[in-house]
Amino acid sequence: MTEYDNIDFEVLGEDAPTANFSFKIIIIGDQNVGKSSITMRGTKNFFKEVYTPTIGFEFLTFNVRIKDQIIKLQIWDTCGQERYRSLISSFYRNSCLAIIVYSIDSQNSFESVDQWIDEIKSQTNPNVKIFLIGNKVDLEKERCVDKNIAEQIAKEHNLDFFMETSAKTGENAQKLFIVAAKILLDEYKRYQNESDRDKSSITLTTENREALENDNEKQRKSKCSC
Repeated sequence: MTEYDNIDFEVLGEDAPTANFSFKIIIIGDQNVGKSSITMRGTKNFFKEVYTPTIGFEFLTFNVRIKDQIIKLQIWDTCGQERYRSLISSFYRNSCLAIIVYSIDSQNSFESVDQWIDEIKSQTNPNVKIFLIGNKVDLEKERCVDKNIAEQIAKEHNLDFFMETSAKTGENAQKLFIVAAKILLDEYKRYQNESDRDKSSITLTTENREALENDNEKQRKSKCSC
């Protein structure tokens, strides 16, 4: 049992009210590890049996209510093909969270994790949140990557979250994005309470910056009226 097992949430549709917070997430990893599949299953509860490689990137949103706050995740699902790597790096900018996906039946995809970690840290805010996700647990009989080893790698790199998922069965697919929203919301709240806000580990979107500025203005007016 972890602190993320009992999150009080409500998934909202595309017609959700205006979000209180909007966070950019990028999904990265080698080709054919199921990045698009886990994103679609987790956000739309949709799974397609036939594999279709992503060309460049795909964009979608996921709206969820947590702690009476409406959060919009702006999700950039990237391709894993080497020839598009330079294109992918252009989408790292201003990401609040990077989700690195490998497949538990592919040792090669797991061995690429270090490279993906180095790349995201070199291209974004050095304190960007990073998740490590082992996908395709429905292929347990073909497993090549030991869960304990993967979890140890996540700890060694001081990553923010590790979990195994299955796009095919839906195992932990939605939970992945609920946890992402929860962690980013909590981090924003910590940011809001920091006296030295330059030390925040979160990159704010335009909507979040405006919300913070409005909060600061309200506090200033309140102090002036005393």
